[in-house]
Amino acid sequence: MRTRPSVFDVLNVLVLTAIAISTVLPFVYVLAGSLASEAEIGERSFFLWPREVVTGTYRYIFATNGAFVRSLIVTIAVTAVGTLVHLALTFTMAYPLAKRRLPGRNLLLSLVVFTMVFSGGLIPLYLVVRNVGLLNSYWALILPAAISPFYLIIVKNFLQELPVELQEAAEIDGCTELGVFWRIVLPLSKPILATMALFFAVGIWNDFMSPLLYISDPSMWTLQMFVRQVTVSPDVNSTLGVGDPNIQPPEQGLKFAVIVVATLPILLMYPFLQKHFAKGMLIGSVKG
Repeated sequence: MRTRPSVFDVLNVLVLTAIAISTVLPFVYVLAGSLASEAEIGERSFFLWPREVVTGTYRYIFATNGAFVRSLIVTIAVTAVGTLVHLALTFTMAYPLAKRRLPGRNLLLSLVVFTMVFSGGLIPLYLVVRNVGLLNSYWALILPAAISPFYLIIVKNFLQELPVELQEAAEIDGCTELGVFWRIVLPLSKPILATMALFFAVGIWNDFMSPLLYISDPSMWTLQMFVRQVTVSPDVNSTLGVGDPNIQPPEQGLKFAVIVVATLPILLMYPFLQKHFAKGMLIGSVKG
């Protein structure tokens, strides 16, 4: 027998639908603006579909002397390497902390939690990065935040819930601790691996503060720094590195196009990791 939906269910659906629409609309507007002409952008304050589709802005940013493409390649490389480094360090630290027999485990966990509440601050962090010689280095965008205490605890909780019997059986068969980790633990950790990879990749891709602090060479700019410079600079030609003063880019459409290209790659990652995402977050965060 089918039951009628309650008032709460109806309100819940309406509220969530409104939130979803309010989240998607700005991106749809930016996408429509990137495909519209400068005249239409000036005439219409808000639209979700251009009267005439114009792709000149995308051809322009990819046809310049490489400033935008270079920042895109830099961001892709830093995101890929940074995600691997974050995953490797987080899992290799979380695995021993998930062992209840580890000597000093409670002290180590207390120190991890302590760093979630207290930190040295921005200036001491900058001084450390400078003194170890990481300024104007891509490693400055990866190593200072290589291990997040919050994500470390989530991964530790997930690994703690894995069947101990499988690990003990592997050890009885002669498998080393490293072998257990590589052959047993990691294959069973695909949900949390996918979840953490998504979080780390999004965090590195969208990171604006680190390159702003540690990178002063414009040729080493990441995509977020480039987007910021394009949106605030009065001279778009100089930002793109175009030497011909006769070339006048479509400024508003150009800004929209740069934002779309900066958002789309990381947005396309989610469908490939979605099936592991919910499971990884739930299992990793319920028990401590």
